[in-house]
Amino acid sequence: MTIFDDRERGFEAKFVHDEEMAFRIVARRNRLLGQWAADHMKLTPEEADAYSRSVVHAEFEEAGDEDVVRKLVGDLSAAGVEIDDAQVRQALADKTVDARRQLMELK
Repeated sequence: MTIFDDRERGFEAKFVHDEEMAFRIVARRNRLLGQWAADHMKLTPEEADAYSRSVVHAEFEEAGDEDVVRKLVGDLSAAGVEIDDAQVRQALADKTVDARRQLMELK
């Protein structure tokens, strides 16, 4: 049974690693997305940093990306930036790729 136990532990360790990586990618993506939105809203560097943190925290309101998209569209519209869901979703996809790339480079 030792071989099977070792395999099971190996699969569990891989699962934990993959879940942790997915969480880190989403958090990094949201930070990058916050910076992207802050640039569009022409925020100061300090405001941009605080705003990116708020986007990261918005992820925890509900499962999925809808809460983040809703926040960004609302905040950008309130700041007078003309933007729609499709543009925000495209930025979300682009920043996911950027976040994954950045985390892979850190390894």
